[in-house]
Amino acid sequence: MTRAFKIGIFDREEEFISSLKSLSEEKIEIFDVFTPYPIHEVFELLKRKSRLPTVAYFMGLFAVLATLAFLYYTAVIDWPLVYGGKPFNSFPSFIVITLVLTILTVTIGSLAVFSARSKLFPGRDNTIFDSRATDDKFVIVMDADNLDNSKADKAINIMKERGAIEIVDRKFENVKA
Repeated sequence: MTRAFKIGIFDREEEFISSLKSLSEEKIEIFDVFTPYPIHEVFELLKRKSRLPTVAYFMGLFAVLATLAFLYYTAVIDWPLVYGGKPFNSFPSFIVITLVLTILTVTIGSLAVFSARSKLFPGRDNTIFDSRATDDKFVIVMDADNLDNSKADKAINIMKERGAIEIVDRKFENVKA
């Protein structure tokens, strides 16, 4: 199935952000954006919110509890060794390994959740809307099939007024959303 897209390409971040603000004020739906570096304002303008920090928090909480439970079980319940006057339950000696395993769990878990949520896996065929999208240009992609003619014309005018260096109409097959 072929889908049509309107793609606005910008040179500067200020023009890109200004165009995004104007498009969102006009309630024109934006399919996706591509930037050469992260711009946190884009999430707010597109009204998208990531739940990854919440997931990472709960993974960290689980890692702390699981690590402390495992260390307590092995050092106190299963194989209590008394050496050098050390008490069975010495939590200060558990702190370093708990911290390291928590960081490891959150890092690997967040990578796995992000990859699964983004449907990133080896061999995935990606749709590249513009080859300069993540090199040095800022790109706004709108699904032309979801825009009526008046909104499409309004979107083109807004992007031209805000400094788009190029506005392209392209058709793609099998777009991965």
